[in-house]
Amino acid sequence: MRNKFWVFLCALVIGSLALAACGGGGETNGTSSGNGDGGGGEVVEELDRPAPPQEYASLTNPFAGSQEAVSAGQTIYQTNCASCHGSSGQGDGPAAAALDPAPQNLAANEEGLSDGYLFWRISEGGLMDPFNSAMPAWKSILSEDDRWQVISYIRTLD
Repeated sequence: MRNKFWVFLCALVIGSLALAACGGGGETNGTSSGNGDGGGGEVVEELDRPAPPQEYASLTNPFAGSQEAVSAGQTIYQTNCASCHGSSGQGDGPAAAALDPAPQNLAANEEGLSDGYLFWRISEGGLMDPFNSAMPAWKSILSEDDRWQVISYIRTLD
């Protein structure tokens, strides 16, 4: 019983470190605008993003328009994403200051991104080129439904 506790505690610490390392700012092209305070929901960065791989490109959110999915996604987001991306998606979570590249301002930059793109980025994380961020790959941590519910919530951020 005691060994299970230590295994659980170690897994919790490792998971927390992974969350603290989540980023996603690698997809910027370096062009910034705004007053630098990170607030207000303005578009903070002009983004240059690659197309998602074919396996993700045509995916659509099966929970689109579902308020239940938004609520579930908010809970999942606050638990797993807010430490880096901030509680309102501004990229200003408590772990954000220590990350390079900085986490994306999801509230300002999700518009115009396809469901497939968001599902790809959440599923695969940011450890690959061209992102080179510390965002973990959530596909082995969150179920497919959980990832779609997070996307439903992200779509409500502004």
